[in-house]
Amino acid sequence: MRKLNESELKNTYAGEALTLTAVMAIMAVAVMAVIVYKLFISDKGNASVPGGWKFTWS
Repeated sequence: MRKLNESELKNTYAGEALTLTAVMAIMAVAVMAVIVYKLFISDKGNASVPGGWKFTWS
């Protein structure tokens, strides 16, 4: 690691990590929304969740 000089400091922009985190969070929510939508719209099916929980609907 080294210290940045004045011109290098002026060329750095803050916020990239925050933006990337926000985009990833929105994508995760969107994927979960699609999965939940497909589960509730389907006429019949089943789902199993870790811990022994099993759901079946028809």
